[in-house]
Order: sequence, then C-alpha cells, then structure tokens
Amino acid sequence: MKSRSVTLPVQLPVLDARQPSGPSGRMVCPHLPPCPGCPRFGENSLPIGYVRDILELAVRAGIEAEWVTGERTGFRRRARLAVRGRVGRPKIGIFEEGTHRVVDIPNCVIHHPVINEVARALKRGMGKLQLSSYSENAGLGLVRGLQVAVAQKDDTAQVVLIANDTSMDSSLELLGCMALELGPRLQGLYWNGNAENSNRVLGAHFKRFAGEPFLVEEFGGAQAFLGPGAFGQNNTELFSKLVEGVHGWVPSGARVVEYYAGVGTLGLGLLEHAASVCFNEVAEASLAGLARGIEALPELVRARASVFPGPAAAHVALLAQADVVVVDPPRKGLEPELLNGLVANPPERLIYVSCGFESFKRECAELSASFRLAALHAYDLFPYTEHVETVALFERR
Repeated sequence: MKSRSVTLPVQLPVLDARQPSGPSGRMVCPHLPPCPGCPRFGENSLPIGYVRDILELAVRAGIEAEWVTGERTGFRRRARLAVRGRVGRPKIGIFEEGTHRVVDIPNCVIHHPVINEVARALKRGMGKLQLSSYSENAGLGLVRGLQVAVAQKDDTAQVVLIANDTSMDSSLELLGCMALELGPRLQGLYWNGNAENSNRVLGAHFKRFAGEPFLVEEFGGAQAFLGPGAFGQNNTELFSKLVEGVHGWVPSGARVVEYYAGVGTLGLGLLEHAASVCFNEVAEASLAGLARGIEALPELVRARASVFPGPAAAHVALLAQADVVVVDPPRKGLEPELLNGLVANPPERLIYVSCGFESFKRECAELSASFRLAALHAYDLFPYTEHVETVALFERR
C-alpha cells in the first residue's frame, strides 16, 4: 500500500489565558517540586516518543493520524489522594516519587476546583476533631485516603473517606462534619475500610453515609451510573469526545460486542441505533453500574442489551455474532484468548481504545494478520504526563 503524508501536529493549542502563570507568562504550579504528578508540567506538546511511534504506525498503514486535546487546567474530575501527617494537621496529596512521603497539594491546578474544596473540608474536619492520619510504619492512624469524583452536569462530588478500620463507627463524626460543610456540593458520601498493611488504596467494602448511590454521567446520549468502586475517566469532558468518535465508527443496525465494558460509558449510547450490544465486564462494581444504566433505558432499547459477566477470555464465542467489536482493556492489553479469537474470527470492524500504548503496539502487529488499520486517533486525556489514550479503527481484510 502506498504511504500518504501523515499530519499529526506536535504542538498543542496555545494555553488558555485564564491559566495560572508567573511573571514570564509561563504556567506555574505552587507544588513543584516535589509533586511528581505532572512530570511534563507546562509543556505544550505531546510526549515525543509517543508522537514518533504513532506517526510510524500511521505511515505504515497509509493513513493520517489525528489527535484531540482539551483543557489544560481544572480538567481532572477524579482523584485518589493519600492522607498522612500529624494529628489534626494532615497532608493530602500524592507520594513523592520513590517514597511514602505525601506531598500536600491544596491548590492543584489540574484538579477540578471541587476536588481541592473537598480536600480542604477533610483537613478542617480532622483538625477540629484532632484525628490521626495513617502511618505505614506503625499501621496506625484513622484516615488513610480520600477519593473524589466530580459530576460534569452540576459539579457535585462523590466522596469516599478511606479509613484504617473495619468499622465505620470511628469515622462517623468526621463524616458528619464533611456532610455538613459540603452541603449541596455533595452528591454522595461513602466510607471505605482498608485495614490491610499493603499498598492497596481501597478496601473491599463501601458503606454509604449520605447522598445518592451512583454518580450519573451522560456519554453518547445515555446515562452511565458510577458507584464509588467502579472505574471512571478523570478527564470526562474530553472522554465525551472520544465516545462520540467511537460511535461514529459503528454503522446503524450493527451487532456490537463490547469487551471490558465497565459501566457502559462506550456501549450504552450505541443501543439507540445498534441491532444489539453484548456487554462483557468482570468487576462487580462496574457490573452494578452497567445494570443500572441498562435499566434506565427505554424498554425497546433495553431489550437490545445483553450482559456477559466474567473475564473476556470466557466469552470469546461472542465474536461469532459480532459485526463490530469494541475493546477497552487495562494497560496490559487484551487477554491472549481474546486476541487469538479476534485474529482467527475477525469481525468486520474492531474499535480498540487503549490506555497502554506499548501493549497496543505489540498487539497491532498480531492483529495485522486479519485486519488493516483504518483510523488512528490520539486523545490527550492526561496532559503533562507520558500517557495518551489511543483509539484505533481496524477493518477486516
């Protein structure tokens, strides 16, 4: 196939004038150094290694790669933060690279402002009640972490207090303080218990203290219901554009199978025009949200949905009835059984949403036996980091 010229601008759009800047006009962050959260902070380009690799893939396929960018500050609507420090004087943030020392980030410029607001409310509550933060060395201290998700539609927050305990009783007073202070800003308030001496952030069980059980977002015309234990995208505005792009690649009346479906952020909106959508997901928290999302659809649309719980490898047989397959695997990539099934029994179209570019590149080579790469889009969901979300359309040879 003859190669065509490839256009993928390396430079991102000019920074928004509203972004914080110093006397030189460059972006500034009050937490650098030592905060490691944005290793490329202030840079106006995609990671050069990623650009080089995606250009190479596009040239080999004879296509033009495209990219999509969004806001450069305040875009992060989901955060999971560690809590450490002295009694009544917690630090809330992320670990300094290579250590378990928490960098306090009260004025993070990439966080949505409500995340910073929730962190301040937790600090005030812990100060008022003179509560202790968790210590890895001792295995003691009550407050271990904080998870916040901010809704697109109204900027309310789903908040999870992560405690070093197996009972919510020790956290009731603090939860009450937070509920009172956040008031209408609160969408839902949860307690999560994690008393393990490990690096695992969340424990297995959640208890709802106040508010609604799900944070509800809209993607592609359908509601997605996200409980506190389900995976959700942190850059929801730009992810909405990604969903629209995926939907544009699915023909009306197609039989769709979606592996690694989560709560259905990609696939639920396809039910309006698809002949059917089969959803596969393994995580219980995501399956609960997916069931609620299907339930919220009109009856005639709902009838086109089927759910197949468990690992993708257990449902490779679904490929036989698919016109379009959508996959959004974890960073390690597709399960070998599914990858082999796609090569052996390719659908007309495969849409691959990748958060792990190394595994995507590796699997592209194997998929090329049965597919040709027809479109390649890069979504800058994680500005100032080395990570870029890659979305590809493959067509059967």
